[in-house]
Amino acid sequence: MDDVQLFKNITVLSLEQATVLPYLTLRLAEEGAHVIRMEHPIYGDPNRRVGDDVLKEDRMFSYYLSINSGKKALTLDIGTPEGQEILRKLILTLKVDIFATNQLPRNYTKLGIEYDMLKKIKEDIIWLGMTGFGPQSNEAAYDPVLQARGGLMELTGEKGGSPQVMGIPLPDMGASEHGYGLLMKALYKRAATGQGSRIDLSMFESTVSWLTQAITHTVSFKKKVTRRGNTHEFFSPVSVYETKDGYAYIAVGNDKQWETMTKIPGFETLYKKEYERNAGRIADVDHLNNAINAITKNFTTAQMIDIFTKATIAISKVNPIEEVVEDSLVKPNLLRSKDPKTGTEITIAPPPINNAYLKSVNRMLSFPPRFGEHNEEFYGGLLGYSAAQLKEFKEKNII
Repeated sequence: MDDVQLFKNITVLSLEQATVLPYLTLRLAEEGAHVIRMEHPIYGDPNRRVGDDVLKEDRMFSYYLSINSGKKALTLDIGTPEGQEILRKLILTLKVDIFATNQLPRNYTKLGIEYDMLKKIKEDIIWLGMTGFGPQSNEAAYDPVLQARGGLMELTGEKGGSPQVMGIPLPDMGASEHGYGLLMKALYKRAATGQGSRIDLSMFESTVSWLTQAITHTVSFKKKVTRRGNTHEFFSPVSVYETKDGYAYIAVGNDKQWETMTKIPGFETLYKKEYERNAGRIADVDHLNNAINAITKNFTTAQMIDIFTKATIAISKVNPIEEVVEDSLVKPNLLRSKDPKTGTEITIAPPPINNAYLKSVNRMLSFPPRFGEHNEEFYGGLLGYSAAQLKEFKEKNII
């Protein structure tokens, strides 16, 4: 089987909302898996109404659109006996490989989605429960709360200033990527043994796992690790510096690079015996950065990039998102999705890997599904419920 077909027969049924699980299932859709998102028929995914009303259509706001392409959408109240029976039929008829949810654990049993319950329906099912703090906790968890409790805010912001939230929701998307890896492991296990899996993924544990240097230095070596603005805890000079027309980020990674930097015309005055080793530069980082900044202000950003690139010292302009998407390493890999109803086309961030499936579909995914858009296709066409039955289900708010 070639890479294009690898996920062709993988079906994912996901009771999802917000960001963490929808981003994970987007990643699976980008691999070619069949992803079906399930929502409550009344409340739905709150993120459908977050952001801008770009389509002038309820439950299709911009925040939702960014991470839900390539999926189909059902509404189903699985808190009812009828809804649980429909769920059972869906799992069996679709031969669901992966069931995922980011519901609170206290809801698993009453919704009929506990792993042991679904395992009785399909023995080899792979079950993923994404929670804020693990299956034993029902605490509410949003990304900034996890950033605060997990130490990320403590490490983000200006030196001596207040803690800051990160520019991206790392607890959400980091847990999604961890979930992706765990699902790949579970699929391998099933292929090797025929057995399904239960995966309980805590967003908090995922968040804390990124604190590699911070935890080792805090616990083992009693070093205070906290926010430092644009400087680095262990390397210097590493920071953002002013130029004539903007900013440039320079990262000197070793003493040899520092020696090279002090030989660049205009930067010779930076040389000091005590700066020859990284520890000496770290010890006087504020003075050093001020001295560098006084020099870089005499150059344009383009001049700085040319000079430092030729010297093999890492440098970059601080790019706005408008320029990031024009980068030659980004633009060819952006994904697209076009709405057949309105003709609206959206651009989607590229996945971390340029895979064969996306190439085969010309990097075009189906448009983010409308609320309950595929109810008739699945409940009527697939499961065989009559129009009268579907009407009754809808009147009872079961679908």
